[in-house]
Amino acid sequence: MTTMTDSSVREFKMPDVGEGLTEAEILKWYVQPGDTVTDGQVVCEVETAKAAVELPIPYDGVVRELHFPEGTTVDVGTSIIAVAVGDGAAAAAEPVQEAVADTPATGEAEEPKPEGRQPVLVGYGVSTSSTKRRPRKGAQAPADAQGASAAIQAELNGHGPAAPAAPAAPAAGDRPLAKPPVRKLAKDLGVDLATVAPTGPDGIITREDVHAAVSAQPAAPESQAAPAAVAAAPSPTAAPASYDTTRETRIPVKGVRKATAAAMVGSAFTAPHVTEFVTVDVTRTMKLVEELKQDKEYAGLRVNPLLLIAKALLVAIKRNPDVNASWDEAAQEIVVKHYVNLGIAAATPRGLIVPNIKDAHARTLPQLAGSLGELVSTAREGKTSPAAMQGGTVTITNVGVFGVDTGTPILNPGESAILAVGAIKLQPWVHKGKVKPRQVTTLALSFDHRLVDGELGSKVLADVAAVLEQPKRLISWA
Repeated sequence: MTTMTDSSVREFKMPDVGEGLTEAEILKWYVQPGDTVTDGQVVCEVETAKAAVELPIPYDGVVRELHFPEGTTVDVGTSIIAVAVGDGAAAAAEPVQEAVADTPATGEAEEPKPEGRQPVLVGYGVSTSSTKRRPRKGAQAPADAQGASAAIQAELNGHGPAAPAAPAAPAAGDRPLAKPPVRKLAKDLGVDLATVAPTGPDGIITREDVHAAVSAQPAAPESQAAPAAVAAAPSPTAAPASYDTTRETRIPVKGVRKATAAAMVGSAFTAPHVTEFVTVDVTRTMKLVEELKQDKEYAGLRVNPLLLIAKALLVAIKRNPDVNASWDEAAQEIVVKHYVNLGIAAATPRGLIVPNIKDAHARTLPQLAGSLGELVSTAREGKTSPAAMQGGTVTITNVGVFGVDTGTPILNPGESAILAVGAIKLQPWVHKGKVKPRQVTTLALSFDHRLVDGELGSKVLADVAAVLEQPKRLISWA
């Protein structure tokens, strides 16, 4: 999505990379002002409410300006980068070079101004050099600050114990970059953000930077007369020395986590959930898993208990097709799906996502194994596309990988059922009239009671259990 602002500059807008998304967070910029870009080149990575997506630029040119720094959430349709094209491409690179060359004569050496560090609509553009800040110019330092500077200079000249040098102040009019929680922390601790050396990406001050600034503040020598500001009583907002400022961490709710939270609240308070449980002997299923691993047809494929559990659920849906449905509130209709897009809940660093295998009902067991392997690998790499998480009909969540026996899963919005699989453990079990050690697990099926009654839900769960207990039913029931 692009727009023209003049004959030589194109504005690239944040596109809707999913279905009906309204915003996305800029995770990483791959280009900087002055860089040359070509049609199809990826310029940034963004995180939507569904997945992380790389955005390619649709034309050739030179990057003129990045409108938002990394970590900014931008509405769909808002311009995020300006690119000079055609005859304007050459001219676009000149201001970037001149910004370093054109430094005022001050009689002393001055750090070059970071390239591309220009105020934009929100915050500041991405810095293209180090995060060092320029000394403040053109303003007379307060008397107290002069006294403190003189004391430090005296110590550096050998007239007192050496003290850590204070971080360089930001340029005049340059507001230190920090998120609201970090600003509040600095205020509570009585720390001036302008004196804090940033270590975050693009010069952003982190909580650790604030704590480091507090720890680095040297105590004034008793033999020296402290300036009035230092001798004054501590601010009432400053935390006492014994106060542990690391006992809480605030994490902004956005991206996948924000979407998941909203979806789960909507599902929990919209669909009347019912959960049923069954404990089943899966010893034969575990033996079949080991046999399939040795089968040449499954060479290179992911073969594990989840594969046979997924196939068992697909067989149960085939025998009880009414469970594969959704509730249409507007039309007041139950929509029965004649296909199964099988969702697999996956925990990723960005939060819980539920990609699904399209038309899983039509896949053979080897094909299903291949699809499961691809789904898991893509999720772990953080490359799951928004399309892969849309249109699911039924979901499996494997809580057993965490050693959990079972749970009461919440429905994925728009779906009628979700199967939770508990840990498979060796337990004493009555088998053929004798107590023997057997591989046992507990299954939990949650379903929408508006369209799935107790009888239907029980049949589905019982069929899944029967297949896992006697895997040969896959042949007769499939």
